[in-house]
Amino acid sequence: MQAQDVMSTQVTTIEAGATVQEAAKLMLERRISALPVMDSKDRVIGIVSEGDLVRRTELGTDAARSWWLQVFAEDSARDYLKTHGASVGDVMTAPPVTVRRTTSLQEVARLLEKHRIKRVPVLDAGRLVGIVSRADLVRRLAAAPARPATPARTASDRALRREVIKQVRRSGIDLLYVNVTVEHGVVHLWGGARSHLEQKALRVAAKAVEGVRKVEDHTSVIPLRVAAALGSV
Repeated sequence: MQAQDVMSTQVTTIEAGATVQEAAKLMLERRISALPVMDSKDRVIGIVSEGDLVRRTELGTDAARSWWLQVFAEDSARDYLKTHGASVGDVMTAPPVTVRRTTSLQEVARLLEKHRIKRVPVLDAGRLVGIVSRADLVRRLAAAPARPATPARTASDRALRREVIKQVRRSGIDLLYVNVTVEHGVVHLWGGARSHLEQKALRVAAKAVEGVRKVEDHTSVIPLRVAAALGSV
């Protein structure tokens, strides 16, 4: 799926010259937490969010920066603008992270996580056509059909085993202590995992393979000191 399949097309925007008070009022009126910022040519040049407005001199929340951070002049200047700037252009986050209509949801999710943001504007030939938020992804996930209990295709146990091993490797789990067997479409996981979290990731990776009927986890958690000793043998 792509950004255009989940994006909200009714996007409230604000001009860079607007005041921070106008931005705050608009967010409250529309019940939204951020606004794309537009220039005079109707181009997206930034994003102003609640996070950009919480540390303000008017609120008494403009705590002084640590002395050692003040040695970085650019960061200090940016921080001052965030807390004292009068216009949206002063406090906005720029340049904005944006995507295209055809950007995959996987890439959208990666960008949200990488930049620690909650939404991305969607552009088409440089023009704003929508916005995708974390909430849009969650709503899509809630509406997505569950993977059918019966496999959509048949596959030999040998082929399934190859696919499960590939999926486990993609998860980043070391197969040094793990073995996989498949019997009549049922995946059996054997050996040792380095943590309960890794055990869970193993099960999720196996279940993600089309054709797997069931996953039986026989692994146990290997203490880190034991795993380290085994790795040195």
